[in-house]
Amino acid sequence: MGNGVRSRNIGDDSEFDRDKDKTNFPQFEDACDDRVKNFYAQQHTLQTHKSYMGVWEAMEKLNTFIDECDPDTSESHTSHLLQTAEVLRKDGKPCWMQLVGLIHDLGKLLFFFGAEEQWDVVGDTFPVGCAFDERIIYGRDSFKRNEDYENKIYDTKFGIYSPGCGLDNVMLSWGHDEYLYHIVKDQSTIPDEGPAMIRYHSFYPWHREGAYHELMNEHDKKMLEAVRAFNPYDLYSKSDSVPDPQQLKPYYMELIDEYFPTKVIRW
Repeated sequence: MGNGVRSRNIGDDSEFDRDKDKTNFPQFEDACDDRVKNFYAQQHTLQTHKSYMGVWEAMEKLNTFIDECDPDTSESHTSHLLQTAEVLRKDGKPCWMQLVGLIHDLGKLLFFFGAEEQWDVVGDTFPVGCAFDERIIYGRDSFKRNEDYENKIYDTKFGIYSPGCGLDNVMLSWGHDEYLYHIVKDQSTIPDEGPAMIRYHSFYPWHREGAYHELMNEHDKKMLEAVRAFNPYDLYSKSDSVPDPQQLKPYYMELIDEYFPTKVIRW
C-alpha cells in the first residue's frame, strides 16, 4: 500500500506478540483482590435465560409489581395491561394498537433487572439537558436539588437542543417508557405510532400540558396525535373487573407472534 509494510491475510499468525508467554494472560487466578472474582460471581449469578423471554412471560413476571407512583390502582400490571388491551379491542382499534395496550408497561421489568429503586423505573417523564418546565408534575421547584437545576447550559429553554430538532434527538428521563421504546422499535414490526405511544405515554408535560412543543418537528406532530389517541385507554381502563389471562391468552399470543417475529425478546 506504499507504507513499507507487507500486506498479510487476516488469518496469519500475529507478529507483535510472537515472543509473549500467552499462558499467563488473562491472569484471573492471580488477581490481587476480589474485585474481578466478585464481578464474575455476580454476572454468572444474574445472567439467566430470563433475560431472553417472550412477551407473555414478561407479563407474568410483572404479576408481583405494584407501581408506587400510580394513585389509581393497586392491581397487578398483568391485569392493567389486559384491561387496556381489551378496551382497545372492544373499541375496534387496529390489532397493533391492541398489542401496544398489552405491552406498554412491560418496561417496568427494569425493576427486576438491577434498577436502583422505583424512581429509576416509573413516574412521569421529562426531558433532560434543557430547563425543567413548570408544567412537570409538582412544578419546577421540585427539581431544586437536581444538579442540572442551575447549570448554565442545561437550565435554559433549549439547553443542548435546538428549536425543531425533533424529539427523537431529545433525551427523556430514563425509565420503563424509554427502555421498552427501544426494544419495540428494534425487535417488532409495530408501526411508528406504536413505539411513540410507548415512549411518550408518561410524558404528560408534552402530550397533556403543551410543554416542549418548540422542540418538535413535523413527525412529532403526527406522533402527538397518536399518543393522545392512546392515552385515555391507559388511564381510564383501570377498573375492579379483573380479566382472565388464560382465557385471553390465545388471542393475544396470535398478535404477539405476528408483530414480534423472533418470539423471544432480548430484554
